[in-house]
Amino acid sequence: MTTAILWFRRDLRLADNPALVEAMKAHDHVVPLYIHAPEEEGEWAPGAAGRWWLHHSLAALDTSLGAHRGSLQILHGSSLDSLRAAVEATGATAVYFNRLYEPKVIRRDKAVRKALEEDGIDVASFNASLWCEPWDIATKQDEPYRVFTPFWRNLRTRIDEVGPVEAPSPMHLAGLPTSMALDDLALLPTLDWARGFDEWTPGERGAHEMLELFADDAVGHYVEGRDLPARHGTSRMSPHLHWGEISPLQIAAGLRAHAARTKKKPDIEPYLRQLGWREFAHHLLFHFPKTPKENFNPKFNGFPWAKRDAHALRRWKQGKTGIPIVDAGMRELWATGWMHNRVRMLVASLLTKNMRQHWVLGSKWFWDTLVDADLANNALGWQWVAGSGADAAPYFRIFNPVTQSEKFDKDGAYIRRWVPELRDAPGRLVHAPWEDEAFLKASGYPRPLVDLKATRDDALTAYQASKSDRAPSADRADG
Repeated sequence: MTTAILWFRRDLRLADNPALVEAMKAHDHVVPLYIHAPEEEGEWAPGAAGRWWLHHSLAALDTSLGAHRGSLQILHGSSLDSLRAAVEATGATAVYFNRLYEPKVIRRDKAVRKALEEDGIDVASFNASLWCEPWDIATKQDEPYRVFTPFWRNLRTRIDEVGPVEAPSPMHLAGLPTSMALDDLALLPTLDWARGFDEWTPGERGAHEMLELFADDAVGHYVEGRDLPARHGTSRMSPHLHWGEISPLQIAAGLRAHAARTKKKPDIEPYLRQLGWREFAHHLLFHFPKTPKENFNPKFNGFPWAKRDAHALRRWKQGKTGIPIVDAGMRELWATGWMHNRVRMLVASLLTKNMRQHWVLGSKWFWDTLVDADLANNALGWQWVAGSGADAAPYFRIFNPVTQSEKFDKDGAYIRRWVPELRDAPGRLVHAPWEDEAFLKASGYPRPLVDLKATRDDALTAYQASKSDRAPSADRADG
């Protein structure tokens, strides 16, 4: 009779979990173990919103295991020490896990594998979160991709080759002599600021319910619907993907199966391409591990960011910039732990271009407040908007939040929902309330933090100066 340890991390599901499948094939009993070791992830340990999601996702996983007469075992502390303790307590001969791709975690996992193998323990790891391993896809020159479109062309030829696997059945699960209670990890906030998060259902079941909803209502209108923040035109799968409650393989297969079942034939390619951006983000993080804090494009190392402005940053975080579409996004983020992708670009553009605050400052706020905070996606997104990243938007592309909200929130439904001061704003004033002094004063809404035209001109001047090497020394973001 042999026993193995299944080390859960961000693969919090039973279906399409290769480590679970292979462990069950090779051993008589498997111990499902989660180790809480945020210290090993350093500054990129889950933020407050992420910890909320993690708590509920672990609870959902435990419930799923309960249907197989098992339970999630929980330990807190050093991953290596915890695994060694679990091995000693159970007599396990092997440890199975699914790979993660953050630089610090990769180093940790390599050290854990080496130490366990020196102890005589078999260690096996698998890909459970990506279509293609970052090291298995390269340019014709055998170099990492730096531009999305050729990356996607290559990846697209591979993603139909394999499909998801079912959860093993029956499962022969075992436990530890002692296991922590989930509540002992203290992942939930002590202040009740997460009440608005109740619209989410973390866990494997919630992920598939969200996918079914997307397949029913939005995927057929994805191209036009994904840019409209007042509608549920996007999949909202990002937190489920980040925590591994569903895989890209399952999403693609699920959308195809839904189309066949309902006799609908929506074009799912635009959405698969968006999943490709997620894959590209992980490709970049693996090959360029400093990008969460350093410019991908070194030409931006001398860019003259404005001095850190604590007051302006606070207004931006609180959704009190006086720019309605930006404030709506920041308030949605605080209330729900999520923000529409189009609006993410607008709030990032205002911060990095009009306010000229370093993109790392925005990245860190997103890290703490997003339930889908993902190191690879966060770095790619912020550097894309800032103009410093791979395949980035040109620096001179500075989003005008007024014209953007007029285009994508024409009637102001999104703004009116999240900025109640403007709920009764007539016509264009919902997008630019400062154009009517009497209305602005009566509404109680703040005056704009910045002059959009003047700060756009200042940003472009700063960019031109940095290109000609005449820029003043750049202000550095904290951290």
